[in-house]
Amino acid sequence: MKLSDILTTDRIRLDFDAASKKRVLEFASELLAGSDENLSPRAVFDCLIAREKLGSTGLGHGVAIPHGRLAGLEKTIGVFIKVPKGVDFDAPDSEPVDLIFALLVPEQSTEEHLQVIAKLAGYFNSNASRDALRVERTPDKVRELICQADGQD
Repeated sequence: MKLSDILTTDRIRLDFDAASKKRVLEFASELLAGSDENLSPRAVFDCLIAREKLGSTGLGHGVAIPHGRLAGLEKTIGVFIKVPKGVDFDAPDSEPVDLIFALLVPEQSTEEHLQVIAKLAGYFNSNASRDALRVERTPDKVRELICQADGQD
């Protein structure tokens, strides 16, 4: 699965002002549900929160990849949110998170789910990738930067 198939510019927000992890997950749920009339923001939020209860999806270095598998979802979708002030995401390094890629996959797509998360984690593991995203100001360019991970397979 290519990130270019998952992330569209209308699901990228670059200046979201949030004070908490919960608010970021609520906003991510709204963006994810907005792309599919069969999804409710509440169902998406409940899915993301259930995963967070298993352990934080904060990776460190200011990055989190909240994710979940949802019954009834037909295709994998993602959103990218930049929170300039950062929020506490219970990351292993205790640093605030300002780069969030939320991912929702169909319930039966276990292998695809793991592959996409691995691709994202590899991309966000790079200082250069994180730095580029932090300075970029247009959704088109942010999408282009993130989709570079498609070529790293």
